[in-house]
Amino acid sequence: MTAIPTGTERTRHWVPDGPHDVAGALRPLRRGPHDPAFREDADGLWLAANTPAGVGALRLRIAGEVHASAWGPGADLLLDGLPALLGALDDDSGFVAHHPLVAEVRRRRPGMRLGATGRVWDVLLAAIIEQKVTGAEAHRTWRDLARRFGERPPGPAPEGLFTPPTPRAVLGIEDWEWHKAGLDGARRRAVLAAAQVAGRLERAAELRGAAGRELLRKAPGIGVWTAAEVAQRAWGDPDALSVGDYHLSNLIGHALLGRRIDDERMLAELAVYEPQRHRAALYVLAAGLGKPRFAPRFSPRDYRAF
Repeated sequence: MTAIPTGTERTRHWVPDGPHDVAGALRPLRRGPHDPAFREDADGLWLAANTPAGVGALRLRIAGEVHASAWGPGADLLLDGLPALLGALDDDSGFVAHHPLVAEVRRRRPGMRLGATGRVWDVLLAAIIEQKVTGAEAHRTWRDLARRFGERPPGPAPEGLFTPPTPRAVLGIEDWEWHKAGLDGARRRAVLAAAQVAGRLERAAELRGAAGRELLRKAPGIGVWTAAEVAQRAWGDPDALSVGDYHLSNLIGHALLGRRIDDERMLAELAVYEPQRHRAALYVLAAGLGKPRFAPRFSPRDYRAF
């Protein structure tokens, strides 16, 4: 691919061919309200990303139609992947609703689509950081690592926009810097193990499905939950259910059965949707029913204090 001058703007115009929730397809990529790699301002929605060609910045102006601009060595790849990113390649034609709630939400939300970045590393790093901690903890660590070890993308990106750290950058982080970012030993080891084989793990987005998730799990520290979280975002896997999530089984249980359930019961209840169990779970969550609270929220832990 021909090198692109960092200040050169590339553009693309995309029009959905029917009901399409563009913002909803992008929402899973946002890691908290102050994500350095995902920003919204008066000029549009901005994404900063690593690609095989280098870093890139993508700006989306959404008003029914989508007007995209991109800068940097990764500009062409970001624009080439725009339809997939926005969920245009997601095929839900074989989906059948087996619960009244799922059927009703599907009727009310015909534009729900699964977006796909086509790239593993950025979403894998975020997923590992989110393992077994509160959202507040994970988002704080993500912000700190991106701002200190990511790159400012080229072009007229807003102040504070950074790419996630590359595998090479991650491997160069000193122990005390991990500690300062609030990452405990288990997640740190998983991040470093993944960074060492990041190039091979990118093939998961080509394999897709269960084969892609299985490849990810070959890296130490990547289990079923992490592989599913990556698959949902990297290739829009409709069956990648986040088994092991602290909240998901109870949200599904209260919405569909009116009671708490565990992961095993959730898998049994959603088995009729295979190979689109993740899509079914999204419809249930979109109903917004929630679950009763009987205890206070977990307090975020700060590993930097020890």
